[in-house]
Amino acid sequence: MTVHTTDTTWLDGMAFENSVDGHRFVVDAAEQFGGLDRGPRPKLLLLNALAGCTAMDVVSMLAKMKQELSWFNVRIDADLREEHPKTYTAIRITYQFKKADNLDDAKNRKAAAMSQERYCGVSAMLQKAAKVSWDIDYLD
Repeated sequence: MTVHTTDTTWLDGMAFENSVDGHRFVVDAAEQFGGLDRGPRPKLLLLNALAGCTAMDVVSMLAKMKQELSWFNVRIDADLREEHPKTYTAIRITYQFKKADNLDDAKNRKAAAMSQERYCGVSAMLQKAAKVSWDIDYLD
């Protein structure tokens, strides 16, 4: 069994320094909640973890499928409950590609589906708490 470890150390106010595999970053609350806005909020980092996880899957699979990307983006929109605990109820992932790359849509969809159904552990965990859906968009 693999064990992942992270350390989170209080700095002051609502700010905390996080250490992950030698990388350091600060999370903080907005000023209205006692913070100084010195870093992102933890729930948004959860969405960022999802985006990074699935993006790595898709890029890796598309490379194996000989799809040449000039640009790729993963956008996540999530609905947050108004009541406490404020959890995400729906998460929408949009895989964005450039139209000009003339990519094979079927391959893009296969890579996204495989990430969501088999490989992305962050998505698998979040699917237990919220409705996770995805789509593909081609931008100019």
